[in-house]
Amino acid sequence: MIKVIEGYKIKLDEDIQPILHKLRSNAMQYPGFVSAEYLISKRDRSFVIVVSTWNNEQSWAVWETATVRQGLLEQLKGLLVDKPRLGLYRVSPTIDWTE
Repeated sequence: MIKVIEGYKIKLDEDIQPILHKLRSNAMQYPGFVSAEYLISKRDRSFVIVVSTWNNEQSWAVWETATVRQGLLEQLKGLLVDKPRLGLYRVSPTIDWTE
């Protein structure tokens, strides 16, 4: 399982939630999608993080390059101060941790 963390710095008074909801709704239709959540900074409301969970990197790669995702990200560009930041992380269950 992997987590994809995307960070967005939005322009003041812009609302990206409608586009984020469309992204999530569409991602749900893709095999391997598990979940998504949005984190809005309490200190700086212009910083939004999207954390999505996928069964594997291949499933994410299909969604990452999907035409519908690219179109929604294009709509998002005008609302952003900077390029989105993206990171992929392998989930390591704590039960597997050793001392």
